[in-house]
Amino acid sequence: MTVDASPQGLLRGVCPVLEVPFTSTGAIDPDGFAAVVRHVAGTGVSAVMWPGFASEFLKLSESESATLRATLLAETANRDDLAAVVSVADHATYHAVRRAVEAAELGADALNLLPPYLMNPSSAQVVGHIAEVLRAVAPLPVVLQHAPALTGSSLGTNDILGLAAEHDNLVMVKVEAVPPGPVISALAEAATPLPSMVGYAGVLLADALRRGVTGVQPGCSFVEIYQAIWRLWHQGDEDDALALYQRLLPYVSYWMTSAELIVAAEKRVSRERGWFASDHCRSPRRELDSEERATIDRFLEEFSDLLTPR
Repeated sequence: MTVDASPQGLLRGVCPVLEVPFTSTGAIDPDGFAAVVRHVAGTGVSAVMWPGFASEFLKLSESESATLRATLLAETANRDDLAAVVSVADHATYHAVRRAVEAAELGADALNLLPPYLMNPSSAQVVGHIAEVLRAVAPLPVVLQHAPALTGSSLGTNDILGLAAEHDNLVMVKVEAVPPGPVISALAEAATPLPSMVGYAGVLLADALRRGVTGVQPGCSFVEIYQAIWRLWHQGDEDDALALYQRLLPYVSYWMTSAELIVAAEKRVSRERGWFASDHCRSPRRELDSEERATIDRFLEEFSDLLTPR
């Protein structure tokens, strides 16, 4: 079977968002971040995305982001089997265009674009923002992050399809609507179908798989579980895939009750797996209580056959 090793071809399957380790005093840990990239790449994923909500991107300075981006691109530069997707989340179109062009010039294989959402911009303003970024980086592939559940975005499905009709480099949508299924289906059933990946920690992955989703984009600390679900489903072992999904669901559905909670939980998982030394999250943060920490211990024990030590 011929494998499509183009950036667009690599944007399928499990494409996790990379977390950002901090030291116990709150400084970024570039070596720990490089270790995260290597650990995740070692699971066989074909793409990684950074930064996202799981990366605590709102708590990073511009210089810290530049350091971490350089670390990511250095780790992926000589690999033709792994796409580095750099996210652009600037609210101002001026900065979004500048950052997108810079990421493209530095070697990003694709971009993830989070549209502006602060201060309730109109749909027309959001569409204009997206279009300017798409034009600035064409033909570099762009994934549009549609996250109304997290951002309250006013963007609609017809707006997205209209943008895709005018810009060939809008190649996929990361759907984080709640529920995501109707949006995934609407995009897939359009006159010119637009592929989707589902985010939101894959809480509704079963429905997304039934609708033919192209990929899933969870956090990265237990990516092997998502890999196993994806592999089983696409091998035709749908019952086994759903059984594994049902085992995972109680954990991720609880952690996803807040973005800060799943960030804290995933960081503790990664620390327990030996990926980095500190599970520090920058304030304001969600502190795990004793029962939540015990739940993570149970999670690691239950899935120990998949989450091998590194």
